[in-house]
Amino acid sequence: MNRQLRWIATAAAALLLAGCATQQRSASVYRAGEAQREQVVRMAVIESVRDVTIDRGQTGVGTGAGAVVGGIAGSTVGQGRGSAVGAVLGAVVGGIAGQAIENNSSKVPGVELTVRLDNGELRAIVQETDGQQFRPGDRVRLLSQGGVTRVSR
Repeated sequence: MNRQLRWIATAAAALLLAGCATQQRSASVYRAGEAQREQVVRMAVIESVRDVTIDRGQTGVGTGAGAVVGGIAGSTVGQGRGSAVGAVLGAVVGGIAGQAIENNSSKVPGVELTVRLDNGELRAIVQETDGQQFRPGDRVRLLSQGGVTRVSR
């Protein structure tokens, strides 16, 4: 029985970590399906740069996995009704902790770039921070494909 509980706890922890793995949204990261696809390229000049936080949203995996792990851990406390109460309390506390972990891991630093295209139009693009430093006056490329636009040097 103890081995079975450890296996379930390990599986729940793996689900929690899988829920935290999210897709990058920086200008420097491409998914395999985006390779070798033509993109529209426009040139522009950076007008302003503003740091932002990008919230990728929650999947609920953190809450669920935390509840499972907490419930298993709580069930080992006491015997009979005490074990049942421990399981319920552990599940509640684990679910809250799992939700908090997923919430924190879903927020990433980003940058809002306002650019002036060569035709005079202003556009704003938000993307994850990836080490590129943009400053007003910088000449940049806007790469667009399928409704997604990236700003790069």
